[in-house]
Amino acid sequence: MNIILENISKKYNRTWIFRDLSYRFESGESYAILGNNGSGKSTLLQIISGFQSPSKGEIYYSENQKIGPDDFFRHFSLAAPYMELPDEFTLLEMIHFHAKFKKTRFSVNEIIDKLELAKEKDKEIKDFSSGMKQRLKLGLALFFDSTVILLDEPATNLDAKSTEWYRNAVKENSKGKTLIISSNQEIEYDFCHHRLDIESYKRA
Repeated sequence: MNIILENISKKYNRTWIFRDLSYRFESGESYAILGNNGSGKSTLLQIISGFQSPSKGEIYYSENQKIGPDDFFRHFSLAAPYMELPDEFTLLEMIHFHAKFKKTRFSVNEIIDKLELAKEKDKEIKDFSSGMKQRLKLGLALFFDSTVILLDEPATNLDAKSTEWYRNAVKENSKGKTLIISSNQEIEYDFCHHRLDIESYKRA
């Protein structure tokens, strides 16, 4: 899916986070949104996803035909540290629940195996470690059928072994999709083909 930003600007109170950002994300390509902490990377990703609205500017989505902002949610998956998971669900229940809203690319058992959490399938999410929760969020974004994958600081709470799991999972499951990663850690995005430095759009 192509995503076109035209003069996107975001303002909080009297402060502009970024201004006049125009950019085109091409279908099937991979992108990293870069910038220091607090620079607006997550905000831009939320604007792309439709969770926030820009203060100024327009965003367009197209895949053979134009897609309205209200329908974009059907086409994308998002994983972010600030996303909440239903604590009372077991892992198995969470995957079955998610499958009601997103088409699965694998069976439920295959997804659990890919998460490397087979021993935890009947454990409630409230009893997961922060790293296990992050791995689950990533799996829900990567192992279900979406044309756009949005990842915000994907290695948050992951140890070295889980970070390597993430890198393998995202490379294997983002082929042919539009991949956008918000990060300031190179290990999270060094395989992306394009870079968007949000610091370039921080005019007063």
